[in-house]
Amino acid sequence: MANTMKHEQTIDIPDASMASRSDLLGNREDYLNLAVPLYQASLSGDWETAKIIFDERRDLVQYDLMENLGTALHVAATSEETKQTLNFVKNLVNMMTREELELKNKLGNTAFYVACVFGNTKVAKIMMEKNNVLSNIRGSHEYLPLSASALAGKYSSVKYLYYHSQKMTGNHWTDDDLKFTLRALCREWLLCFTSLKDCHISSIDIAFQIVADHPELDLDVKTFLRILARKPEGFDRVEKSLSTRIIESTFGLFCMKVDESAAEEDTYALKLLETIWGHATRTMNLDDIELMLTESRILFVAARAGNTRFIVELLRTYPNLMLRKDAEGRTIFHIAVMYRHLGIYNLLYEAGDSRNEICISEDKYDNNMLHLVARWPESSSRFMAAKRSEASLLMQRQVLWFKEVYDMLPPYLREAKNKRDETPFETFSLSNERQVSSGLQWMKDCMVVATLIITVAFAVAFTVPGGYNQDHGLPLFIHRRDFLVFVIADAISLFSSSTSLLVFLSILTSGYEQLDFLFSLPRKLLAGLLSLFISVAAMMVTFSASFFVMYHQGLKWVPILIAAFATIPVGVFAIMQFHILVDMFRSLYDPRYLFNPKKRMLYPIKQRLRSNNSPCWRFQYKSIIKSIFAKRR
Repeated sequence: MANTMKHEQTIDIPDASMASRSDLLGNREDYLNLAVPLYQASLSGDWETAKIIFDERRDLVQYDLMENLGTALHVAATSEETKQTLNFVKNLVNMMTREELELKNKLGNTAFYVACVFGNTKVAKIMMEKNNVLSNIRGSHEYLPLSASALAGKYSSVKYLYYHSQKMTGNHWTDDDLKFTLRALCREWLLCFTSLKDCHISSIDIAFQIVADHPELDLDVKTFLRILARKPEGFDRVEKSLSTRIIESTFGLFCMKVDESAAEEDTYALKLLETIWGHATRTMNLDDIELMLTESRILFVAARAGNTRFIVELLRTYPNLMLRKDAEGRTIFHIAVMYRHLGIYNLLYEAGDSRNEICISEDKYDNNMLHLVARWPESSSRFMAAKRSEASLLMQRQVLWFKEVYDMLPPYLREAKNKRDETPFETFSLSNERQVSSGLQWMKDCMVVATLIITVAFAVAFTVPGGYNQDHGLPLFIHRRDFLVFVIADAISLFSSSTSLLVFLSILTSGYEQLDFLFSLPRKLLAGLLSLFISVAAMMVTFSASFFVMYHQGLKWVPILIAAFATIPVGVFAIMQFHILVDMFRSLYDPRYLFNPKKRMLYPIKQRLRSNNSPCWRFQYKSIIKSIFAKRR
């Protein structure tokens, strides 16, 4: 009651005759006493203030409060969805008629349209409960609310409106509306910068639903393929959780074995691609398809982006596309080599007879595939970016790629020269000269750390806790176990740090060629870094043990607390350097599995569900086929 009295004292309500519906903003007194307070109340969800005004002037629900903004409901539709604003909208809608909900602002938009564009789905639902035709009223540029929401990238609004509109059916929906909405959804998905999981549940699933629900729609194949080609992460399957993998493994152990590729569910992007590509193959001939993919560079854009699944889907229908070249005379495999896209390159092992023709192909500068892989990538691909832990490891991966392509090409092309009169080896040496030096640069920092640890460990060995006995020169606490831990840990720290220093020093002082980055250098780096980690951990143990020795008779909580805090630098070092250790380990043992994998993508061998002694066993297809041929005989 006190709040109401306060509002009544501060708000001066003019008489209804003082303003006309078309000139509320033109009247200074009406603007200051009506428009401004009502605008603030609508934006903040202050229903008490708004109710005071509406009780005196019910007709103000129809007035524009600010230029281009519209009525109080328009303003409330733009505010953030909170408990207050939702309560404000609910009360305001309850006092408005169905016709008043259809009022438009100067831009030609209803409040429902505005709420959808701002992604305020709950606000839109409140309005739809009273007037269910609001979703059919067009706004600015003659867009329907669903189309405008798709253009604004508001996934929640799009999903709600799509299913409320009976999947975009009705006389008010035209083919142009469907195509525009579909393009807007695909473009919004293309610009999605959220996580991989969020990209899979974004607007692309609605786009797929539109295509699936409207097979009669004449699709703009080129536009949609161009969009899908530029988003490789949208085709990657989300990794299953640990619990899911455990359950599936247990099920497979006791019941049946399921092929992993068949068990994984395709993403909406892949489903949309299959639908659009299927539409293209049914309505276009081969020459038109090849012309569309090459002239618009769709195929080569996908290769440059590393969109393996996209290219696989196209090559399964038209394998000859792998022989097509861009304006520079390069196939998709030449582009994959340039940008280090492993998935696309491995498709070359499934190319059959075309592999030889691709390998001997040269671009317009007479560069063969070995010339192109010899260069350092102009822009880091996802594959190389994942290995950016240290420059030396990137150099190791560069050598690995060069060796792989070297083995792939015929011998006579390994020494071929391009128009710059360079062989692949000369190009490799010139392009990676800087990377060789920078690959060894970071080890100097590791040497500094190892040197400091050696200095500390050596000094601690002669300044033991408690001092020495002046009679016989032995340490005072020589018979305590914690003192023995102190001595052993200090010795380990000294020896391991010395080993690490010598390893890094040998790398810097020895002459290394580029091919040494393949196996020799990673092994030494792994040994040096592991020794450095052991020395840091041993130094912390030495530090903690010294406090146990000094405080063994009292204040035992002090050494325990210090030992607990001593684990922090060891943990930080382990976390910060763990990815480097993993990269080094994989660089030694993973390369043999990188190229020519057993799992095929272009023409996979689909394993049927099978189990020798399982009630879940399906059909024995081989026995059925044999029986059919036996009957024919």
